[in-house]
Amino acid sequence: MALETLSPSRASDFKTCPQLFRFRAIDRLPEPVTVYQARGTTAHLALQRLFDRPSAERTPEALYDLFREAWSELRLEEYADLFDSVEEERAWGVDSLDLLANYFSVEDPRSFDPLDRELDMLEDLDGITIRGILDRMEEVDGRLVITDYKSGKAPPERYALPAFFALKIYALLIRRRTGRTPDAVRLIYLNGPTVYEIPVNDAQLDAMDRQLRALWTAIDRAIDEDDFPPRPGRLCDWCSFRDRCPAFAEDAGAAEAAAAAG
Repeated sequence: MALETLSPSRASDFKTCPQLFRFRAIDRLPEPVTVYQARGTTAHLALQRLFDRPSAERTPEALYDLFREAWSELRLEEYADLFDSVEEERAWGVDSLDLLANYFSVEDPRSFDPLDRELDMLEDLDGITIRGILDRMEEVDGRLVITDYKSGKAPPERYALPAFFALKIYALLIRRRTGRTPDAVRLIYLNGPTVYEIPVNDAQLDAMDRQLRALWTAIDRAIDEDDFPPRPGRLCDWCSFRDRCPAFAEDAGAAEAAAAAG
């Protein structure tokens, strides 16, 4: 088996923890569906469709309606068993609309038209093939900006830099496809809300190109040698695969032994 394509999110997984990459990309283990994932997916779809409307109609009320429409489409297909009661689902919906209201405090969607949304990208970077879906790209005051929505809460600014990793990959792909280097990448965290933006230049993208090639080589080697070492860290508490991870096998064994003894 050899690596054929690599997405920005899977590249980020391998960089964070090779074992996580294996669980998701090699073993393709299912992950439990959460209310947060459902909110994020539905909000992304609603925000995407908001820009299908004429600029004057891009209002909070329109976004709320689009969220409800998107949820009615997604709930039966992907989230049928997510809620135990109608009341629980309704409370989740109210919280979701409150979150969406934050969007209008960070930008006015009536003031611009994105150049692209949900752009499917497949680019051959001279020997490695990268594929992903870019949330949004716009030109603001002559600046080319790549934007990504996040429905979760923003990390403290000093911890936000890793979140830009995937966006820098998209900036590299845009440069490859269009010949133009994006001026900035931006994260919009709806829970807050918080906006983080960093500038981009050719030197950074050249460095990202080298880093991607190194990751590709490392992943190919890991596949050949079947060696995906876990890299425990502060994100392990939220990992869907913690109970399967070799890094925590000893803890799980001790817990089982204690339970049996008790």
